[in-house]
Amino acid sequence: MEYQFSKELIELANHDLSVRERLAAKGELSGGYHPEMEAVHQTHAKRLREIIKEIGFPTISKVGEEASDAAWLIIQHSIGEPAFMKECYIMMDENSNDINPKNKAYLYDRIQVFQSKPQKYGTQLIPERRLYPVENKENINEERIKVSLPPLSLEDINRIPASEDIPEMDAREKEYTLWREKVGWI
Repeated sequence: MEYQFSKELIELANHDLSVRERLAAKGELSGGYHPEMEAVHQTHAKRLREIIKEIGFPTISKVGEEASDAAWLIIQHSIGEPAFMKECYIMMDENSNDINPKNKAYLYDRIQVFQSKPQKYGTQLIPERRLYPVENKENINEERIKVSLPPLSLEDINRIPASEDIPEMDAREKEYTLWREKVGWI
């Protein structure tokens, strides 16, 4: 059975990834939010909002697994739209039994990090390729296993900065902090 909007969601996600890959290959993704990437994210978020208005959140039963994952990718990359990302997280939470649990975990962590709060599942990295601080190091693997993420090694867990380090990390990232203020994350 062909699901309504499935093909379109998958095409939008593939377009996002192809633009990202092209810009990355040219070394144009470092040093702030690339205007072309931002435009892609805004356009795709706008279209996803229209789809959600028509069918509700694109769950697996509504659009299939691949298209539901594609919708999540669009949401995950809508970083300039905090309210949209948060609304989608609520919808994902309401439909927890009909989405990929990893996607909900990644979105939760991403929202937390953009708000300068510790993450729960350890999915987000900081520039030094280390995990961003987490809510509870002792239970991180239990939380990860609940959402089908692989456990972290003890070495990786021990390298996670303390939550108290967040203000210091933010202070080092002045442009990033200004951007988050501008779009409404903080």
